[in-house]
Amino acid sequence: MKASNNTAILIAGIFSLVIGVGVARFAFTSLLPSMLDDGLDLTLAGLLASVNFVGYLSGSILAVFITNLHTKVQLFRLGILLSILTTIVLGVTRDETVWILARIVAGFGSAMVLVVGSAIVMTKLNFENKTQAMGIHFSGIGFSILLSDLTVRVIMGLGGTWQQAWIGLALFGALLAPFVLRTLSIDSAGRQNVEHHRFSFAVFTPLALLLIVAYFAEGVGFVVQGTFLPDIINSVDGLKGYGGYTWLLVGIAGIPSSILWMRLAQRYGSINMIIVAMLMQVVGILIPTLTHLPWLNLLSGILYGGTFVGLVALFLNLGGQLAGKNPVVLMGALTSAYGIGQVTAPLYSVALTEHFGSYDAALYLTAGITAAGAILMILGRKIRG
Repeated sequence: MKASNNTAILIAGIFSLVIGVGVARFAFTSLLPSMLDDGLDLTLAGLLASVNFVGYLSGSILAVFITNLHTKVQLFRLGILLSILTTIVLGVTRDETVWILARIVAGFGSAMVLVVGSAIVMTKLNFENKTQAMGIHFSGIGFSILLSDLTVRVIMGLGGTWQQAWIGLALFGALLAPFVLRTLSIDSAGRQNVEHHRFSFAVFTPLALLLIVAYFAEGVGFVVQGTFLPDIINSVDGLKGYGGYTWLLVGIAGIPSSILWMRLAQRYGSINMIIVAMLMQVVGILIPTLTHLPWLNLLSGILYGGTFVGLVALFLNLGGQLAGKNPVVLMGALTSAYGIGQVTAPLYSVALTEHFGSYDAALYLTAGITAAGAILMILGRKIRG
């Protein structure tokens, strides 16, 4: 399959997200209950999640200033490599300092894969209207959750430890990497035709600024469940053991999510769909605080997976459209704001959970911030007219 083929580009984009987002990020959520059972302190778990997003944030900020396509490709390749190598580290040592450093570097690698890689995919795709195609690309986030979780289940189901699961995840990523690196590259014929765009503040219109702040709120809404959801469900009275099933449903619901939301966005408008998805996410966040019913708490996973993946696609695609010919600038700014939310939310979640003895207070605060983001987008809809 030629590297310039749209199908190959989309498959490579999905595989890249499996490596950079699934293996390097979401596998931590799958393995967290086992790591906690083996003595990992919840405070350290929150710190590991937070520093991962510090690395992610630094990569997102760097992405704002990357205007050269060749540089983007080189940093994307670096991101793939770092995502694999830092995953191995978690399986071969229990040194907390090394873990913290590894999670920071993994976060940087994830940003290079998601932000820069998505910009490369958007640039390489040969479609007049790329909205639906980018929806397919971002379905890779759902695949990343599902495939990393299934990999963990297979390894541990065969009697493996969580350390062996980390090593197995790294090997899985290494198998996908060659196709990704070959496809999401620049052929020699295209090197002479690469456009160079200067960084410009002109893309930061009032609507774009509202979009950035709302995406910060979504970063908060995403990360609490994205880090702790299995443990949140397991901590609900009578639901011990349901956490893993809920997380599996997150991945399954996430696969068609971006495609569905992007189609709806084409028909009803991106901003309208962002508002609807964020309000649905608020409902999912609150469910574990309101009921012990198993099916409703499983539904919270479906609502989470069915909205956060779509929201990533909706926000980044809308940002790319608003930015015009240099989409990585606004996409990088958006992901930086998202990253700030991701850094702060695990820290307040751990503090509130340890103070009150449950996740409820953290979930109430998270739901409120996410709802505020939806209100900002209602204002953004008025600005856009």
